[in-house]
Amino acid sequence: MADSIISSSSDTTSGSDHPIQVLSPQDIKKLDPAKILNVNIGVMGHVDSGKTSLVKTLSTLLSTASLDKSQQSRERGMTLDLGFSALVISLPASLKQEFSDKEALQITLVDCPGHASLIRTIIGGAQIIDMVLLVIDSTKGLQAQTAECLVVAEQLLANHEDASQLALICALNKVDLLPQEGRASHLANLSKKLTKLILERTQFQSVQMVGVSACVGGEKVAAGDSSGNLSTHNIDALLKVLTENLKPPSRTRDDAPFHFAIDHCFPIRGQGTVLTGTVLSGTAKINSVIEFPTLAVQRKVKSMQMFRRPVTQIKQGDRAGICVSNFDAKLIERGVAATPGTVKLLDAAVCLIRKVKFFQLSIKTGQKFHISVGHVTVMATLTILGLTKTATSPQEGEESNDNPAASHHTNIDENMGGGLPRLSFNWDEDFVHQDTLLDSSSAVKGVPKTNVSSQPPLHWALLEFQTPVYCPLDSLIIGSRLDTDGTVPVSNNNRGASDDSPSTATACRLAFS
Repeated sequence: MADSIISSSSDTTSGSDHPIQVLSPQDIKKLDPAKILNVNIGVMGHVDSGKTSLVKTLSTLLSTASLDKSQQSRERGMTLDLGFSALVISLPASLKQEFSDKEALQITLVDCPGHASLIRTIIGGAQIIDMVLLVIDSTKGLQAQTAECLVVAEQLLANHEDASQLALICALNKVDLLPQEGRASHLANLSKKLTKLILERTQFQSVQMVGVSACVGGEKVAAGDSSGNLSTHNIDALLKVLTENLKPPSRTRDDAPFHFAIDHCFPIRGQGTVLTGTVLSGTAKINSVIEFPTLAVQRKVKSMQMFRRPVTQIKQGDRAGICVSNFDAKLIERGVAATPGTVKLLDAAVCLIRKVKFFQLSIKTGQKFHISVGHVTVMATLTILGLTKTATSPQEGEESNDNPAASHHTNIDENMGGGLPRLSFNWDEDFVHQDTLLDSSSAVKGVPKTNVSSQPPLHWALLEFQTPVYCPLDSLIIGSRLDTDGTVPVSNNNRGASDDSPSTATACRLAFS
């Protein structure tokens, strides 16, 4: 549900006029990089909702891949790839207890494309995000990719090790284009509509909405500005809400093998080749040896930077650039760099999955799906092995269940917030044959109603890849039907008397994760 709409009737303000002190690049240089905590916020929304303009307004640090720098993005006037920029503030009080060794917080903004054809790119950025900022054009309301981005965000929550740590904030953008008279009521009605149609059906229990204008006058004004002094509206309130809702990021895998998701690669004359990306797990230091599994080559880390600041070590969650020598930048654009020997080439994989509840079609054994693992998307054939074994099986002295399917039902504890547990697959265990992935645990005969979870039940499944993939174990995977057009007819029976929705509605293309 939506908690509230935070809007302002005051005059427009400069993008640099924040009550929360944003550190300047000069001040950041004085900080010890080891004293800076990094969190990654995914900026998602429908195409032309103003995501990049909002990122430009908030950011003070720009990476080599930010603000639609590619020539193709500028020619087409839309975001085509993930963009990365950041701002640094003093460490909020809510994070000081858990991160007492840190002095500042770096908020890395991951600008995701909004066009339906670029959903693969959005999914590729999903695994590195700690929090989601959903940008909605307040003049247009709910659009096709608005709903799909919410589904991606919910899968982040469902697959997060601690789902309660993931938050969603909605920025209702372009409010300056709404008439001053009636603006507040328009935003209130938009909030109610978003809540009724989408948010009430997700796991996001508390969503704050902030009415803003990333650039008064629209994207054309923002695109033509080079001074950095854009007129904005209520950006200070958005920044305040973001910082107040930041939860301690999940950083539990520093001792795991080093896995680095590469999203860009380019040469620097006289220095070597720079790989930019985000650390998924583990740590790396200068002189560490890393492997490029797809090329079967190893290189030593020559130097590292975080937003142009030299560092000697990077760890889980950090956005960084790694420089290596004697490596042709043309050999890799996206992929994984890792501790040698830890990423294998897989023809098939056994996965723990659950159906996306917004997916309207049946999911059956033998069907083919687009499987996204990191920045790679390949076709795979699905075989459903059965429901996972529950921790709530009959205890000693209780009457055992007659239904074998029920004995394999998984009921995730409410305290886990629906997050996927890390379970080991038992190769000696028998599973009940299933043709179809179940929508609800209530469909399993013999499962008590008190054990029925609000989430679809967990299943073990076999994925046989059409093209072998390099994939770290315990990776987030998302199965999709990207060959659909994303729309389905809406019958008149499904519309209310005052519903002005179009005759077609968004059909979720994300099937399971």
